[in-house]
Amino acid sequence: MSEVDVGSVDAIPPGEGRTYAVGGEQIAVFRLRDGSLRAIDAVCPHRGGPLADGLIDEQVVVCPLHGRTFDTGTGCEVGGDMSVRSYRVSAVAGAIRLNLTADVSPRRA
Repeated sequence: MSEVDVGSVDAIPPGEGRTYAVGGEQIAVFRLRDGSLRAIDAVCPHRGGPLADGLIDEQVVVCPLHGRTFDTGTGCEVGGDMSVRSYRVSAVAGAIRLNLTADVSPRRA
C-alpha cells in the first residue's frame, strides 16, 4: 500500500487537522487556510500529544499539550531537535490521498 485515500478534503475545515489511522500508524492531515494539505505523524514525540488537535498557522502546528511546534511541510520541530515523519499528500477528485512510501522529512545528524 503506497498510496491510500483516507477521506474527503471537505471533512477538514480550513485551518484545522484530523487524525487518520493508516496501516497501523496515526497520521495527522492538515488543511491549511490557503487550501493546501500537509501530513505528519499525529503523535508528538515529546509526550504523545495529539498534533491534529493543535493550533496551526500558515505552516506550523503547536502541540496542544506542551507547546512544541512542528513545521507541517518537513516534520521538523521549530527551534528544537525533535522531528516527526512527514508525508506527501494531495487532493484527488475531492479525496485526501497519502503517499506512504516517501518520507519528505529532512534527516538531522
